[in-house]
Amino acid sequence: MRQNPTMPMLHRLDSSRLVFTARRLAVAMLLTLVVAACGNKEAPYVERPVEDLYNNAMNAMAAQEWEAAAKGFDEVERQHPYSVWANKAQLMAAYSYYQKNMYSEAISAADRFIQLHPGSKETPYAYYLTAVCYYEQITDVGRDQKITQQALGALEEVVRRYPNSEYARDARLKIDLTRDHLAGKEMTIGRYYLRNNQQIAAINRFKTVIEKFQTTTHVPEALHRLAEAYMSLGILDEAQNVAAVLGYNYPGSEWYVDTYTLVTGQEVPTASSEKKSWWNIF
Repeated sequence: MRQNPTMPMLHRLDSSRLVFTARRLAVAMLLTLVVAACGNKEAPYVERPVEDLYNNAMNAMAAQEWEAAAKGFDEVERQHPYSVWANKAQLMAAYSYYQKNMYSEAISAADRFIQLHPGSKETPYAYYLTAVCYYEQITDVGRDQKITQQALGALEEVVRRYPNSEYARDARLKIDLTRDHLAGKEMTIGRYYLRNNQQIAAINRFKTVIEKFQTTTHVPEALHRLAEAYMSLGILDEAQNVAAVLGYNYPGSEWYVDTYTLVTGQEVPTASSEKKSWWNIF
């Protein structure tokens, strides 16, 4: 689902605030003539006033022409790197690239802003935008999860650096979802090993879910599958220990019922008094 983080502050430029000398314009015209004379097929470089470049990029953004806007803001930084508006253009370019789903370019622009302006009041947004770019690229659990790991790291960085910010609140929610996704990947691999009678490999995957992703929704099934793997290896004591943990922590889950039947060969007792103490048989 598209996250659409809040757009950074927008600014238009007032040409009266900036003064460009005739000499600079003359140099720009001379460069244009030289390039044209050389027969270069590419569009000639023409230096333009910063207010024109910035406002044209703003107009493209207003028209939701995101790639054109991003390239316009990039041009502001390229032609006028020491202007105060170049700083703003970096972040606006990152946002525009994000809107166009050009995530690599958005991350690059945001990272550049962070490196050049670590103390800016807009830097938390740059960190957050980077994290969202990774987050929106998360793929299903059947594929490689490198991007998911990058998303988790970026989201945790937002929380670590700016724990009380509005971005941290949203990042915490996304962290939970990202961790659940990574646990789901481990479960998918573990089930595959279990189906193919590779119990040791399966056990390692299920243990990873239980130990590293213990707050996710996959833990009850991981405990059940772990007990199942131990039972298939004939290690009854370990299966019973895992079953006891599952019964204590998730007594109302479907995995509780299945594990009880798997380990004891009986159905779960129905009497409430028995349900509270049945694991004592181990």
